Amino acid sequence: MQIHIKRTDADFQMEATNENGNRIVMDAVDTIGGHLSGMRPMQLLLVALGGCSAIDVLLILKKQKQPIDDFEVLVDGDREQIADYSIFRHIKLHFKATGNIAEAKLKRAIDLSLDKYCSVAKTLAPTAQIEYTYEVCSPTSTP
Repeated sequence: MQIHIKRTDADFQMEATNENGNRIVMDAVDTIGGHLSGMRPMQLLLVALGGCSAIDVLLILKKQKQPIDDFEVLVDGDREQIADYSIFRHIKLHFKATGNIAEAKLKRAIDLSLDKYCSVAKTLAPTAQIEYTYEVCSPTSTP
């Protein structure tokens, strides 16, 4: 796995590109001269956790033939300042699945993801407490 990062302005904006040509824009906070024109690196850690777990959960639900109409994950992280840097100490994910999905199957899929399959969760687990909540919403019928 390889990522190429190139500065794209005179300050802190950068573009990261993976080996498939997919791109993401990063920037720094305005208090140090950034322009908030991209995600900050620590935000990308939360994106990675939510995305990794979402892929696991969706894959497990699909294998269980659960009809998924819509799926969302909200990730919220709290950081603690340690010396000159800060780390995530508490991260909460909220999974929202819409469809005729068995609630127990959604819970089991999330547990499997966070406890067994999600590499990002395993990477963050030594320093961050990761918790989750979830909800299953019924599909809306169209008239």
